[in-house]
Amino acid sequence: MNAARIGTIMRLELTQRVRSVAWYVLLGVFAVLLVIVTALSFAAVPIGAAQPAGSAIFSIVVYFVLLLVVLVSPTLSGNAINGDREAATLAPVQITLATTGDIIVGKLLAGWTTGLAFLAVAMPFLLIAMAAGGVSIGVLFASIGVLIVEIGIVAAIGIGFSGILARPLFSVAVTYLVVAALVIGTLIAFGLGSAASRMEVESRSRSLEPAPAQSMPTVPPQCMTAAPGQTEPLPECMTPLPMPEPEFVCGPWTTSRYEAVRTDTVWWILASNPFVVLADATPSRFENGYPIDLFGNIKVFVRGAQVAPEAVQEYDGCNESEMSFPTSEEMIEGTTPSWFVGLGVQLLLAGLLVWGAWARTRTPSQRMPPGTRIA
Repeated sequence: MNAARIGTIMRLELTQRVRSVAWYVLLGVFAVLLVIVTALSFAAVPIGAAQPAGSAIFSIVVYFVLLLVVLVSPTLSGNAINGDREAATLAPVQITLATTGDIIVGKLLAGWTTGLAFLAVAMPFLLIAMAAGGVSIGVLFASIGVLIVEIGIVAAIGIGFSGILARPLFSVAVTYLVVAALVIGTLIAFGLGSAASRMEVESRSRSLEPAPAQSMPTVPPQCMTAAPGQTEPLPECMTPLPMPEPEFVCGPWTTSRYEAVRTDTVWWILASNPFVVLADATPSRFENGYPIDLFGNIKVFVRGAQVAPEAVQEYDGCNESEMSFPTSEEMIEGTTPSWFVGLGVQLLLAGLLVWGAWARTRTPSQRMPPGTRIA
């Protein structure tokens, strides 16, 4: 491969998109949506010195950018190769000095740059969220870095299918299906897998109960009726009767059984979800042990799914002072990060698809699908 030839192909791809008015309309619509989302985020998230709203708003905007890229990138990169083949513009490029690798990499970089344009439009809104406070430099670089990689992966999936499949419409549809499988399919598989994996849990509990009724203090007989000629109550009758203090005793232990889902056996399915990768790889900020941004809340959900339910659960209402439950921050510290595994799976998938596109695009081709246009 040659850097100059790759740059030329990349430049040609980008020039075709930049010349289109629809491209600028798409970026304008994206900017308008970001204005709406940012304004609603500022209105919904309380702003205060004790809890800055910037971290929550920043995570919302970053996730919105990822959502838009997931929805738009398959359309922009899913027909990059077979679209040129159908328009009879791929064959003239193949007879030049540009190799198959140059063509694939050039189109991949062009699709990646197209997705990064959405991130460039979103940067002012991210800076506004940072100005609200609560966003560290580590959170900024980690989230933007993962977002850039995810944009490249989605572009690579579209480029791969555009080279493997002959029909542009079909390759775009399949790209959407694969991306949807990563985003939505993993959630569905996680839910169904959790429901299918169950275990019986024994629950033992007891609580404080009121003590048996105590006898009420009796009124002295002389206070019941007034003596003849008595105009004022006796001194001992003016003293209020002492009321017994309410007493509580520990009730008996009660035992019940129920079925609990085993999320710890299927939590790994969520590891390849792009939104989970972004949340798990981004440092989270906590207040009193609990997350204050969207990254942390998603991370707590995924990390909590790793914890297996206890076979015997006990609640002792008589010793509540001895009962303690880990905070979200403590739970995250005691579980295993999975973002690098999910990112590795995505990179492997994208790499295999790009290799398949290279194998189907290289010349001379020994076999081509029926009806494929050559020149």
